[in-house]
Amino acid sequence: MTGRTDPCTPLDAREVEDWFAETDVLVVGYGGAGACAALEADASGADVVLLEVASAGGGTTALSGGQIYLGGGTPIQRACGFEDTREAMEAYIRIAAGANADLEKIRVYCEESLTHFDWLVAQGVVFNPEYYGGKHTNTPEYQSLCWSGNEKGWRESQAAKPAPRAHKPKAFWEDGGATLMATLRAAVERTRIRVEPDTRALTLIRENGRIVGALCRRDGAQRAFRARRGVVLACGGFIMNRDMVAKYAPRLVDGAPLGSPHDDGSGILMGIGAGGAALNMSEGFVSVIWYPDGVFCEGVFVNEQGQRFVNEDCYHARGGHHCLNQTGRKAYMVVDDAIYTKPPLYSAAEVREVGESFEELEQAAGFPAGTLSATMATYNRFAAKGEDPLFHKHRDFLRPLDRPPYALLDFSIDTGIFYPAFTLGGLDTTIDGEVRTPTGERIPGLYAAGRTAAGVPRSGEGYASGMSVGDATFFGRRAGRAAAAAR
Repeated sequence: MTGRTDPCTPLDAREVEDWFAETDVLVVGYGGAGACAALEADASGADVVLLEVASAGGGTTALSGGQIYLGGGTPIQRACGFEDTREAMEAYIRIAAGANADLEKIRVYCEESLTHFDWLVAQGVVFNPEYYGGKHTNTPEYQSLCWSGNEKGWRESQAAKPAPRAHKPKAFWEDGGATLMATLRAAVERTRIRVEPDTRALTLIRENGRIVGALCRRDGAQRAFRARRGVVLACGGFIMNRDMVAKYAPRLVDGAPLGSPHDDGSGILMGIGAGGAALNMSEGFVSVIWYPDGVFCEGVFVNEQGQRFVNEDCYHARGGHHCLNQTGRKAYMVVDDAIYTKPPLYSAAEVREVGESFEELEQAAGFPAGTLSATMATYNRFAAKGEDPLFHKHRDFLRPLDRPPYALLDFSIDTGIFYPAFTLGGLDTTIDGEVRTPTGERIPGLYAAGRTAAGVPRSGEGYASGMSVGDATFFGRRAGRAAAAAR
């Protein structure tokens, strides 16, 4: 067997002296996308081998809060008293996905949202028909339905009737991802799927222009796996590959990497090496958290020029996106005595200065005279009338800050505050996971899903919790079915 291990250089099948195993569909990666791809390929009648670099399946999905973005009137939405339509869901996601949105993927994702919910339930996923309506990063207990994005935002709510669409499996607080993956693993164990743990895919194997397998390493030895119908790359994103982050998504370099240790970009590199195009590589989720209790949404974000730049009731990914876009990545929040009791959960933003008036706070913090104080005078004047014509903060969080003393909380990234981040870029794929070249041609035998592919979530600013797990599980299924059907 060859000793070459460059992921960007596919191995010619003629160099393979012997195949360790042969199967119809080879799935690389046992997270949410890989598990669902394997399950659907098996259900389609294909023999399936599922490779995992770790000792057991889980991936980033198991580390997540487990929210799945579903809508259109799911049984959970209806049980909790909410009406929703596919059209409203699609209109919202079109805005959330940003300028690089893949409209075809959004359309099919929304059209089949209810079917996907039913499929998850059929695998054993249990949802609790209980709603949580507060500001939080997840449901704080066992509730399965909550708001997870900017659905109630001014622009978004004009385009689509708001509805909560984050569906978390019945689990306590942030245990939803672990619960989801435990359920999917149990579903895999009920099938004929052959799982190969502790196996690292090194590079793809190509024969006459078609991807026919992968060269892997296990127990120090190289092993070649042959796939008669297709290879599905479901290896996660690249946030843990700091060189790739610096090259493709430098604005995320200073963020705290959020994901599995194996989100090293290997699947994306293998796809690029096979001729695949990579899209959206500069985009990523980045967050700074000033809630969940909602009190700090009444505060006012300002930059180092003393100017406001975002509506403070927005989803935390939008807030993090705009904080990082400010000059020098300097961002602060003005609060009054009615708000401030302790630092916001997670962020532990420190108090930079305190003043009895906005002018005193402005001077103490070193803002140019008349800047911060003018911003706050404008904000308070409109807030007293229940208005925010500049950023359209929701009335639920809009009131004048008029109870001194005032404090300036420092949300600048150079303070060491928690800015979690993960990547959103990946391989260009069809709605069935087929990897495409830069000219749009499909690479025979090669599929990708999850964060290895550029899926539905394309914008860090518009991201909503549940989009990654929803995208991974849904398009993982489609990739598995398509690979099983290939000949």
